[in-house]
Amino acid sequence: MKEKINGISKAAIAAFPHTIPIAFAWFFLGLSYGLLMSTKGFSVWYTALMATVIFAGSLEFVTVNLLLGVFNPILAFLIALMVNARFLFYGLAMLTKYNGTGKKKWYLVFGLTDETFAVNSSAQIPDGMSRGWFYFFVTFFSHCYWVLSSVLGSLIGPHLPFSTRGIDFVLTAMFVTIFLDEWLKHKRYSSAVVGVLVSLICLIIFGKDSFLIPTMLGMLVIFTMMYWHKKRHNSLPTTEVPCETTDIHSSQEDSQ
Repeated sequence: MKEKINGISKAAIAAFPHTIPIAFAWFFLGLSYGLLMSTKGFSVWYTALMATVIFAGSLEFVTVNLLLGVFNPILAFLIALMVNARFLFYGLAMLTKYNGTGKKKWYLVFGLTDETFAVNSSAQIPDGMSRGWFYFFVTFFSHCYWVLSSVLGSLIGPHLPFSTRGIDFVLTAMFVTIFLDEWLKHKRYSSAVVGVLVSLICLIIFGKDSFLIPTMLGMLVIFTMMYWHKKRHNSLPTTEVPCETTDIHSSQEDSQ
């Protein structure tokens, strides 16, 4: 029992440094989310509950307006599916990593975000250390950062000496920042171009009040097709030129 506790403690100590960048990144984002919830009239307990249960970053910002709008569970489900569709591919990539982690797998799947995926998929775990507990603490610490920063934002929101009107623009600013960051990091812009073109086409066809769902569905279909096409292309066997050359020489020798 003591050895098991020591093993868990070592996994927590080893995982913590990997989550420090996540803490800094999520502090300001969670603070903004808590402020937004406060300005919309939600209590700190509601903010804490949503941050704990949803734990999906950008979706939580979207959920604020869904809760304030007309009750439409089908729309909420479709938006949640489209916003978090990328986690389907994250999950496929982590099947091997999370295999054999026991009951912890349920929490690891629940806490799979962009940040936890980046850390758990690339971290070098020391020999003899439990993979499951290492992955668990990366996810747990990240979860705590998000909840605590959201609660802090909700607590200080009502006491700010200035107006927080317009803070809901933080969601738009966040997506613009993510888009620009991806554009500058990668040399291939096909995904960004597809996203912009599909959004513009759907905006023209469906209008500003109804283009969101068609846009997300269109992008999901196109990105899925691109993914499977790339996977199929990479799996095709390459032509062995030496064999062809050998056959040519052999035929020439036979003709002589």
